[in-house]
Amino acid sequence: MSIISSILDYNKMFVDQNKYKEFQTTKYPDKKIVIITCMDTRLLELLPKALGLKNGDAKIIKNAGAIVSHPFGSIMRSILVAIYELKVEEVCVIGHHGCGMVGLQYSSLLDAAKQKKVSQEQIDVLTNSGIELSKWLSGFQCVEESVTNSVRLIENHPLLPESIAVHGMVIHPETGKLDRIIDGYSKGEIHIQKKER
Repeated sequence: MSIISSILDYNKMFVDQNKYKEFQTTKYPDKKIVIITCMDTRLLELLPKALGLKNGDAKIIKNAGAIVSHPFGSIMRSILVAIYELKVEEVCVIGHHGCGMVGLQYSSLLDAAKQKKVSQEQIDVLTNSGIELSKWLSGFQCVEESVTNSVRLIENHPLLPESIAVHGMVIHPETGKLDRIIDGYSKGEIHIQKKER
């Protein structure tokens, strides 16, 4: 049985047995917060539980590395929609230790793509379109610096109201412990600098 078939079978049972009822809520986050975090599988249940969040409490946006890389990309658009349409009052970027984006090199990702039969011609379509693959497909060296960069990009967006606090944190994926990097209530005061290696 394929993964999707087993998911659909489970879903039918979930709906038929009314298991969805305990998750019903509105589209407005009760805690008025939007969280940008990593797509790491260790955070799927750990992050909300470590933050004391239940269904309906927060908007959670996930991507590789919890990176806000462009002021006019889909992550920033989602943040602005959450603020202006869904009554969010705070933003929190939460990276994590042991992130797969630490040290990621675009060349190794392209090599893996080629092994999956992506041709050089397909790659050239991107570079000929002006996309800098070395930036777009690379990770970062320090999770604290990456969180700080994302917070700064959000804070400096021309459509972000001054009243919105933007926080930066790093979570430990083994324990759920949070380290505050930037205090959005103190207008971005940095609490933890880059750790010694």
